[in-house]
Amino acid sequence: MSFIRELWVFLKVRKKFWLLPILLMMALFGGLLIFAQGSAIAPFIYTIF
Repeated sequence: MSFIRELWVFLKVRKKFWLLPILLMMALFGGLLIFAQGSAIAPFIYTIF
């Protein structure tokens, strides 16, 4: 949890709020790939990339 808090403080202090959507999309795609790794929908998700 401290990493997320530290990241938020960095974004707030340095006024780098434009990085937030990029980081959220990277986390979303990473979670999607991890979730799809062991499921039956994996071939369909991997064709997206």
